[in-house]
Amino acid sequence: MRIGVDTGGTFTDFVVFDPASGQLDTFKRLSTPHDPAAAILDGLAQLAGNGQRHIVHGSTVATNAVLERKGAKVALVNTQGFRDLLQIGRQNRPALYDFLANPPAPLVPRADRLEVAERIAADGRVQTPLDEAALDALVAHCQREGIEAVAICLLFSFANPAHEQAVAARFAAAGFNVSVSHHILPEFREYERASTTVLNAYVSPVMSRYLNKLAAALPADHLQIMQSNGGMAGPRLAGEQAVRCILSGPAGGLVGAQAVAGAAGYARILTFDMGGTSTDVALIDGAAQVSRSSQIGGLPVHVPMLAIHTVGSGGGSIAWRDAGGGLQVGPHSAGADPGPAAYGRGELPTVTDANVLLGRIRPDQFFGGRMPLDTARAEAAFARLAAELGISVEECQLGAVHIANAHMARALRVISVEKGHDPRDFTLLAFGGAGGLHAADLARALGMPRVLAPRHAATLSALGMLLADVVKDYSRTVMLPGVTPAAELDMRLAPLLSSAQAELAAEGVAAADMQFQPSADLRYAGQSFELNLPLGPQLLADFHRAHQEAYGYHDVEAAVEIVNLRVQAIGLTQRPHLPAFEPSTQPIESCVLGHYPVRFASGLVDTPFYDGARLGAGQRFAGPAVVVRPDTTILVGEGDHAEVDAFLNLVITIGGVA
Repeated sequence: MRIGVDTGGTFTDFVVFDPASGQLDTFKRLSTPHDPAAAILDGLAQLAGNGQRHIVHGSTVATNAVLERKGAKVALVNTQGFRDLLQIGRQNRPALYDFLANPPAPLVPRADRLEVAERIAADGRVQTPLDEAALDALVAHCQREGIEAVAICLLFSFANPAHEQAVAARFAAAGFNVSVSHHILPEFREYERASTTVLNAYVSPVMSRYLNKLAAALPADHLQIMQSNGGMAGPRLAGEQAVRCILSGPAGGLVGAQAVAGAAGYARILTFDMGGTSTDVALIDGAAQVSRSSQIGGLPVHVPMLAIHTVGSGGGSIAWRDAGGGLQVGPHSAGADPGPAAYGRGELPTVTDANVLLGRIRPDQFFGGRMPLDTARAEAAFARLAAELGISVEECQLGAVHIANAHMARALRVISVEKGHDPRDFTLLAFGGAGGLHAADLARALGMPRVLAPRHAATLSALGMLLADVVKDYSRTVMLPGVTPAAELDMRLAPLLSSAQAELAAEGVAAADMQFQPSADLRYAGQSFELNLPLGPQLLADFHRAHQEAYGYHDVEAAVEIVNLRVQAIGLTQRPHLPAFEPSTQPIESCVLGHYPVRFASGLVDTPFYDGARLGAGQRFAGPAVVVRPDTTILVGEGDHAEVDAFLNLVITIGGVA
């Protein structure tokens, strides 16, 4: 049995795949923010069956540790003279014209940024031997100050790691959790390498404790963790290199979205994952975009991550009155505890409460009828806010939804329009528990022609984890001329390939299921940034062509540098099959649960509610309409048309969009 588990801010999602029968089942549990493992163990305890289960888990533990600044107490060991590397950074201004803007504070205070006398040259030669005698004082400082983890980032350690290895050995022997830069990011750019190593040291102890607790509670199961690159890894590696799991859950959603869209015949999509706490968006143009230069909580992190943009707008986002007397929504969320007012514990109005009161969510059908909603509590919350704002309750509810939509539309423009893509050329793929309620309005605002709401929309991130392969990334800075012979490149790649093969084997991947994708980062001599290209016999010609496409020019006479070599190692896994269904013969009227008043901008409209579990392939209906599924609700707007495709996805054609 294979189980995908995605922990969200409000719900924890489960997708269960039985390879013997091919059956795919889904369910949800309310998340337990105080102890994320509790909801997981509770859900797994409901599953019958004997023998080992293969569990793939997307965790928010590393993400939350950074965003909430609740990681380990960290010390950083630098080469002498580089103590303030984290403070100086790149000297970029976060807000160019704001003289009072401050960059995020480093995760390591200055008192715990430690120096050691040593120096490795750019070519790997030892210029200044390591002063090993000085390490005793550094270890004593860390013991005295209660340091939990030590990040070690020495100059040019990617060219010669001997000094880092010696320092790491001393701190590890003293009992510290150690992160070394030549393991985490063996590449040039000192600041980014140090920041990424510190982030790893900051979150690894937290992640390791969580995974150890989870593994101890599941001794008979095979546990793997989703990484930010769209692949999975074992709990040991995920604990040691937790920085690679910072976008663990959203990455699963992107893998699932690409698989569902590809099966349905859509190669160009904008993904829209709206949960209870936040919304994640991404662009897929044939393949998901990968970023090697990202930020988390304003801090640089340079490991391969699927390019996902996140905003603090979800179903639990709180509506409030700002200092100027205007209505605002988010970024603060009611989360799972206390949750929206309609859940029965909260007191503050949220986007979910607005959708309930606007008639778009039926209180008796929410969560498959297993979680009745308290409409009176939601009404009271919005009545208080409307009175503060001096507007009607209905205006307040519609305003909350419109403002949340504006936040999410802005996020979609960031990944499309601001990157040179026209959203009108893409399909909006909506998932997450709340995505279906807002997708049609967002598509309309962006001029997008259609919305694709997958069959498993509410649990797509968990499904994506079952569709993911084992993926590991390896890199090394080499600084070679572009005309370097292929034989020398192969020699430089050999250690990376050897490590990749050994680690895939350690994950239990058979040799026949291993794939290796070597690539190189190239640039014109004197440039500051590189383009990544697959290694091949026409590498230079491919680079000139790619540079022309990316920047509008190229120069075949200019010198080219090969900056980094990379290997992506893939271990193929057994994936669930997404089945196609025969067209339904039942009349669409048989799927109607009833007609209920729903408030739109135009006023109250008597609207049919359809049972999503009974809708079959090929069935069509016009908006306005609401589709009720056991774990999500989909709103089809006025003038829109919906059709169920062969995979039981709902395809909404947006009215009035050419």
